[in-house]
Amino acid sequence: MKNRYFCTIIRMILHRLYIIFLLCSLALPATHLRAENGKFTVVIDPGHGGRDPGALGRRGKEKNINLNVALKLGKLIQNNCKDVNVVYTRQKDVFVPLDRRAQIANNAKADLFISIHTNSVARGRTVRGTETYTLGLHRTDDNLEVAKKENGVILIESDYQQRYAGFNPNSAESYIIFEFLQDKNMENSVQLATLIQKQFKSTAKRIDKGVHQAGFLVLRETTMPGVLVELGYISTPDEERYLLTEAGTDALALSIYRAFANYKQHNAASPGKPLGTFVGTQAKPTPKPKAEASSTPRKEAPKRETESDKPVFKIQILTSDKKLASKNKQFKGLSPVGYYQEKGIYKYTYGESTDYNKVLRTKRQIASKFKGAFIIAFKNGKKVNVNEAIKEFKNNR
Repeated sequence: MKNRYFCTIIRMILHRLYIIFLLCSLALPATHLRAENGKFTVVIDPGHGGRDPGALGRRGKEKNINLNVALKLGKLIQNNCKDVNVVYTRQKDVFVPLDRRAQIANNAKADLFISIHTNSVARGRTVRGTETYTLGLHRTDDNLEVAKKENGVILIESDYQQRYAGFNPNSAESYIIFEFLQDKNMENSVQLATLIQKQFKSTAKRIDKGVHQAGFLVLRETTMPGVLVELGYISTPDEERYLLTEAGTDALALSIYRAFANYKQHNAASPGKPLGTFVGTQAKPTPKPKAEASSTPRKEAPKRETESDKPVFKIQILTSDKKLASKNKQFKGLSPVGYYQEKGIYKYTYGESTDYNKVLRTKRQIASKFKGAFIIAFKNGKKVNVNEAIKEFKNNR
């Protein structure tokens, strides 16, 4: 028993070291690594395959639906986007481990990763619609269950405990790691996910179940923006029928393609877009008093920095693709909560002050509720580099 306990402790230490290494890599500047031919590279990942069938319906298997849509999507991109290099994690019915899928994307120096899956629920439940996930902390039990199901594929790998640093897809405790991840690709990932859901609704006429975050291993291991798409519910008879038709898979592939094309066009057209503008409540600058009329010339007093010229520090607690009500349960009772927008993404903040130390203390107070929260800075209503803002705060003390 002592030896087994000692081995468990060693695995936990190695796991923590891996997290530290991962966080260090996330702190590096985000750069778009292009393939040697200079083309935009997208990796398409048909989930499951081979000895792993995925979710099962009455007539169909998830692995086949995923592959069918993935190949159609790849063909649409290749036929219409000559400047794009398409890479697949599989093009036939074979089993590919999750870490190998991520490795394929990383080795290709991909600009985008799209993982395609089909959803299911337990017997007795009827659910319909499409949803798209990005990497993050699951905020609901339903999101956690989806992540457990998709990550559960590692259990058929004989060495999964060593390969995934002791990660147990069925243990909620293993997902604590996702509390520590501040994904540098989150903004672009949510942007693509939002575009995909809009196209599913308008092009394929599917029920929109929205954009969500959850802890998916295949997304955690990739170094580029990525999404995991759930095409529909194979466990619901009418959805399964749709997913097994050529018309259905054509419409789903076309939806993802149109979202991809919009995403690529938007990001290629505005590579140097300025940082987002704050939208939430913020104090207005104090109006300067009017100068009194005088015939005697006076020396102009040296210009002093006013309170409104100083950086304002805030705590970013979460992001969303849509505007949330002020008493939304995701805020966990915090009030008032502000927000700002960047590239169509709502980013919610709590607390604000020109005193960095005060905001830092507040961040520590809410750490139990929002472990992934971090401090950002604004100046004159514009988001600025927080490190520069901290330097300015220290210099003005």
